[in-house]
Amino acid sequence: MFEFLFKYPTAVFSRGQFVLLAPWPVWLLAVAVVVASVGLAWHVFRHRGLLSGVRPVLVWMLETALVALVLFLLWHPAISIATLRPQQNVVAVMIDDSRSMSAPENGSTRLAEVKKVLAGGLLGDLEKRFQVRLYRFGGNLERIQNPDQLSGAEPSTRIGASLEQALAEASTLPLGAIVLLSDGSDNSGGIGFDTIAQIRRSRVPVHTIGFGREKLSHDVEISDVAVPARALADSRLSATVTYKQFGYTRDKARLVVRKGDRLLASREINLKSEGVPQTERVVFNAGLAGPQTFQFSIEPLPGEENLRNNQLIRLVNVIPSKARILYFEGEPRWEYKFIRRAVEDDRSLQMSSMVRTTQNKNLSQPVDDEDRKRLEDGFPSKAEDLFSFDGLILGNSELGYFTPQQQALIRDFADRRGGGILFLGGRAALGDGGWAHSSLADLVPVRIPDAKDTFHRDPAYAVLTPEGRESVICRLDDDPDRNTDHWKNPKRMPPLADYQQVGDPKPGALMLLELKTPTNHVQPLLVTQNYGRGRTAVFATGGSWRWQMLLPLGDKTHDMFWQQLLRWLVAETPGQVMVSTPRPILEDEGRLPLRVEVRDKGFRPVTNATIEVHIAGPGGAAATLALTPQAMDPGVYTGEWSADKAGSYMAEVVARQGSQEVGRDILVFRREDGVAENFRVTQNRELLEKLADQTGGHYYPANRASRLAEDISYSEAGITTRETKDLWDMPVVFLVALLLRASEWLMRRKWGVV
Repeated sequence: MFEFLFKYPTAVFSRGQFVLLAPWPVWLLAVAVVVASVGLAWHVFRHRGLLSGVRPVLVWMLETALVALVLFLLWHPAISIATLRPQQNVVAVMIDDSRSMSAPENGSTRLAEVKKVLAGGLLGDLEKRFQVRLYRFGGNLERIQNPDQLSGAEPSTRIGASLEQALAEASTLPLGAIVLLSDGSDNSGGIGFDTIAQIRRSRVPVHTIGFGREKLSHDVEISDVAVPARALADSRLSATVTYKQFGYTRDKARLVVRKGDRLLASREINLKSEGVPQTERVVFNAGLAGPQTFQFSIEPLPGEENLRNNQLIRLVNVIPSKARILYFEGEPRWEYKFIRRAVEDDRSLQMSSMVRTTQNKNLSQPVDDEDRKRLEDGFPSKAEDLFSFDGLILGNSELGYFTPQQQALIRDFADRRGGGILFLGGRAALGDGGWAHSSLADLVPVRIPDAKDTFHRDPAYAVLTPEGRESVICRLDDDPDRNTDHWKNPKRMPPLADYQQVGDPKPGALMLLELKTPTNHVQPLLVTQNYGRGRTAVFATGGSWRWQMLLPLGDKTHDMFWQQLLRWLVAETPGQVMVSTPRPILEDEGRLPLRVEVRDKGFRPVTNATIEVHIAGPGGAAATLALTPQAMDPGVYTGEWSADKAGSYMAEVVARQGSQEVGRDILVFRREDGVAENFRVTQNRELLEKLADQTGGHYYPANRASRLAEDISYSEAGITTRETKDLWDMPVVFLVALLLRASEWLMRRKWGVV
């Protein structure tokens, strides 16, 4: 219809330049329109007869519009557009040959539809106008002679990389356009800005033809699982599973976590809005030390069309060493004893502690002789001594006990070292200990009140918040609902022995527990926040020992809570050497970027280290890689390695400074081939439309692809010629003129003045 009314396809108007071919200046056209409108106004109002009110104005407007249209046509409007010269330009036709194109759909396959479109006239029309080069692509681009060579067996789809290959291969040819036939199911995370910029610089439009349904009628797909890359042995892990569904709104499904054949966690989930991503958190045990592989899946539902996108695999490096915690307590009290007892039963934690028995005397309880030396003079005053620990607990102590040097170290412990600090309530702690206006006040995740007598020896109940419901710290039962009931039951969660007023949480902090006082006043109990490279928390009581005393013998509530709180405190504390990669799961490619950060015992960047990476993989594969320092990022070393085979790998990083070893770290990663094609199997129309729009091309549904051969001629790339296309004889111009004249006649007839 558009071409019938406007004579030319939309591509002419979107890519062409409007011009007026008459030799007269444009200002003269404007003057002529103004003069004509004035003359018509004089004529209409002089001979208006029975016309009154706004009727003469309407007649004048219609007559002026008609005269303006005629004058405009006298200036000879046209479109100037560049067109590709016939048979002097190359058009690259790129066909998606990945496995998703072989998916059965409506009694056929997407690849069969591609062949049908090409054989139905598109390929022939292109060959009449251009020199056509056929390519198939999956992970790489390959030249083919005819569509019969397509197999639909490629294990991956990398549209961006294939486009870059096509541009490189045709760099010496007059490439006029690229035609991409695909379902848009790209496995590389999308088409990068660099690729789009390269296409724009070459001025080659990419026209896309989309195949496949844009949604399945019945399907559930897990799109992502976020889980920590490393964890302590036997610790609870919280994984965030993102998924979406089609056709199962308001139904229920089961989310499960497995390690091999062993079921670790299972929970029922409610499926909500169709096509909208949902997230669920599931808690499970990390297990024993070493590299661990976990499978996250949603059990199949009746009638589900694609069962291969219901599962994702994630790797976690469960650290074999124990995390080290220093606990400083300002006075002997029950809380000190019961926290130490809880840690003794945890094989992933070890605690050295010291308690102030008199004003100038401390009792130290180190775990070994090295800690005994670190603590023999009291609280550490050297960075290398304090920073040898992963976590720090500060109990009932006033700020003035610590020297300015020690206070600076406490700040640096979280900020520079990346450790975790837990502040406990007490009669000489926080507000009552002078912390409110100190340099360390910003370490505490609450606004400490500037007041005295904030500590109360009255019973108070812990109340779980919505944020606490999702936190592994407060997870006393694997089932979220049963866990909530556990916290609500006063028989299972007795009152705390005391509490402290700590103020409101700071912006960005998370309040996991509240407490309810005897007067039903509610205030923060457990609040956490990130600080610098580390994390801090406040637990506004010194009376959680009452949980253990009032619960039955053998009840693990108190011990479990403290073990989980302290594991959280130290779980993300970095070592002196830390290795990471942005993609621990390599989908259909082996390129592994590595980043290693090296720090000395004072956790300052080490710029002159030697980094070796020893990699072990499937089938006895082994390799050694040296990393290079980054001049703009002190203490950071990077490199890249390629995993040629599918399977799980382990990389051990060793950092040395001269002949002395600084430290080492382990990274686990995995290459998976042919898995990514099981996901996002519907047509990604958004990607195809954006690609065409950003490169000057156009998107076509498969049933309208026949238009492409003509539209593709209008391009600035390749060998072109300039054409001028008249606009004065467009049917829409005649229709507008007829409409203006007919409207005036109909109005005059209605008013009886014809």
